[in-house]
Amino acid sequence: MNIMNILKDIFAVIFSIFNEMSVYLLLGFLFAGILHVLVPQQLFLKYLSKNNWLSVIYATLFGIPLPLCSCGVIPTSMALYKEGASKGSVIAFLIATPQTGVDSIIATYSLMGLPFAIVRPVAAFFTSIFAGLVTNVLTEDEPEVVSKHTEDTGVTLSFSQKIKRVFQYGYVEMMEDIGKMLLFGLLIAGLIAYFVPDNFFTIFKGNTLLTMILILIVAIPMYVCATGSIPIAVALMMKGMSPGTALVLLMAGPAANIASMMVIGKVLGKKTFIIYLLTLIIGAIGFGLFIDNFLPASWFDVSHLSSMVSHHHHGAAGVWYYFKVGCSFVLMGLLANSILFKKEREEGEVMENNISKDAIAFKIDGMTCNHCKANATKAISNLASVKNVTVNLSTGIAYVDGNPTDEEIKNAVEAIGFTFGGRL
Repeated sequence: MNIMNILKDIFAVIFSIFNEMSVYLLLGFLFAGILHVLVPQQLFLKYLSKNNWLSVIYATLFGIPLPLCSCGVIPTSMALYKEGASKGSVIAFLIATPQTGVDSIIATYSLMGLPFAIVRPVAAFFTSIFAGLVTNVLTEDEPEVVSKHTEDTGVTLSFSQKIKRVFQYGYVEMMEDIGKMLLFGLLIAGLIAYFVPDNFFTIFKGNTLLTMILILIVAIPMYVCATGSIPIAVALMMKGMSPGTALVLLMAGPAANIASMMVIGKVLGKKTFIIYLLTLIIGAIGFGLFIDNFLPASWFDVSHLSSMVSHHHHGAAGVWYYFKVGCSFVLMGLLANSILFKKEREEGEVMENNISKDAIAFKIDGMTCNHCKANATKAISNLASVKNVTVNLSTGIAYVDGNPTDEEIKNAVEAIGFTFGGRL
């Protein structure tokens, strides 16, 4: 078979998976925008500051529906810690949030079915509570962080502005944050579906624990978002990987990566980092084994997806198919917009915010998404010496009006896990 036919077959698999997800992804991004705009962010801190079991449960419940990727959850959680949240609630938030999100739960349902869409957040919920409670018990003698919370002085938005902000966040900022990882996940899924033999996982001779450990070794250091991990898990299940092992991938991949682990160790301490990693591994393997040994395998069957490419659509089914195709093209357009015009949007934002020509430029390293940008902006804005600030995510440069010292900026950004690159 020549190279063009191989590429054609791989693209057919990728588009089929993408087509199954597109309707639900568009809906999920909309819900993400509504959640972000309409739920007051300061509501979280009210319930997370106590070093008790209740704060851990609140952190988990807040984290599960939030549309934060595994890079965006780091500065957000570090900001919560800086403003007074307990270590236990921060660890619970760190584990629960990147695994799920309203967008990825809906996307999980689209490809993996209702049982998986239920089991995934349930596993995240109990693992997060377990991790948070263990952290509280083992770090109870450590000094608490003094809250540096400041009231939100932002301008109240009108109804029309809120609607605009919902779409801006869901279909522009969220696309910028996870779009590339979603495409990466689809590409990996296509390559797995084409090149990995159908009987590949028989080499483990039914030893699902060994398979889970191998998946953990690969998944923990790798960065993959909750939504982007779904097509990878589905492709591996189509090659014979057990549903429980797929859950291990869906839990460990989004909840941990090299960058996040380094920040957790630096800000929360090595002891808390070890608790975080071990409880995540125990929770993932525990729930994975539970699925494989105690739940019906038919609940997690994805064999029907293997024939998606060859299906012919007629009548009502054809209408639904072409509706999904239409949604796929809309989603591809939004992804293209988020990738191709990101630089222009950020340059326009600097101009719109009326940053003066005398603004001081500081380099901030480690920002990878719009949540990172928002947290860096907030941390710098909270300084009394700062009048106005705009952060350019693409360049990693903060333009600051005022007279802050380098030390003030350094302390502000490093407190939430970023690296201060100096004055430019």
